[in-house]
Amino acid sequence: MSNQPRMVHCKKLNAELPGIPFRPFPTEFGKQVYENVSMKAWQMWLKESPRYINTYRLDLQTKEGRDFLENQMKVFFGFEDGDLADTAWRAPEEG
Repeated sequence: MSNQPRMVHCKKLNAELPGIPFRPFPTEFGKQVYENVSMKAWQMWLKESPRYINTYRLDLQTKEGRDFLENQMKVFFGFEDGDLADTAWRAPEEG
């Protein structure tokens, strides 16, 4: 058995990169993410997603909150066209 990471063509970064080692959700969308999103792009989402949760005060216990965040994720990764919701706060640019 190989220790090589599973490679995917990342939809977000348009490159062959190591994939996420797990299916993030037990849904068809989770399967799409597993097959088409790299670990690097997933980490970018994990860094970005708290801004949506905080800006929109999402309650991820509700279907509405989960649906909103999933929709943002679909746009973020390029599965759907559209604009990401505005987040009020942005980290200052480094450099």
